[in-house]
Amino acid sequence: MQQAHQTAPAFDAERYKQTTLAQWNQAAEAWDRWGELLGRWLGPATERMLDLAGIGAGSRVLDVAAGAGEQSITAARRVGPEGHVLATDISPVILDYAARSARLNGLDNVDTRVIDGEHLDELEAAPFDAVISRVGLIYFPDQQRALRGMRSRLRKGGRIAAMVYSEAENNGFFSIPVSIIRRRAHLPPPQPGQPGPFSLGKPEILAEALEQAGFREVRVERIAAPVRLGSAAECLQFEQESFGALHQMLGGLEDAEQDAAWEEIEQALEQFEHDGQFEGPCEMLVASGVH
Repeated sequence: MQQAHQTAPAFDAERYKQTTLAQWNQAAEAWDRWGELLGRWLGPATERMLDLAGIGAGSRVLDVAAGAGEQSITAARRVGPEGHVLATDISPVILDYAARSARLNGLDNVDTRVIDGEHLDELEAAPFDAVISRVGLIYFPDQQRALRGMRSRLRKGGRIAAMVYSEAENNGFFSIPVSIIRRRAHLPPPQPGQPGPFSLGKPEILAEALEQAGFREVRVERIAAPVRLGSAAECLQFEQESFGALHQMLGGLEDAEQDAAWEEIEQALEQFEHDGQFEGPCEMLVASGVH
């Protein structure tokens, strides 16, 4: 008997946004708690992102999809007391952690604002010198609307810099868990144009997205960003606590099936353990452009 072909359900952008908001509200505490790891893991790529955005003393910076704000804090230190960073996100809960982090670091040049990154035209503020977005652009259902909004908030000659994951095959720490869950949950692959972790993973696709939104002098760089932890079990804990999308993908499975999936993921991640340490493959793309 011929097996019925599984058809992907129509993508509902509004439902996706509501689910994403709920995920980040729930993961906010964990994302803040793992901040030290984020700094080690994404630190070098973040510094390069800030370089390409031209951020220095006195700069006014808009951080879109800022999350718990680890990169907002890094930018705030660069711009100094004469500069300003506005950290924005769809999740009010995670922005509370960003504001708290700024206070704990003694920084009074960081503000937060709850706003959908696809509605930056609603943001009332003077033009910014730079717009940054760290691993946020890939999750917008309408990436062009988000990018055009970022461009509209820049002064003429201002710069954008955005960081995303490169191709799935270069990001085994994350792509392997995703592929295991997709197989076990019988989920169809994402359709072209849909948001997802590797939706902008090819340099030419990322560059084209910025150019289509009107940016010029676009460039894309690859930056190695291995995830270094004590063990595969610790990496699994980080992903379980911080990546709400994985739980959403598993939602249709019974508890025992979910447990089996997590166990398979941990076993698969063990291939990246060597000499008592875990180093998960990860590569970022950092793109920049000029208004």
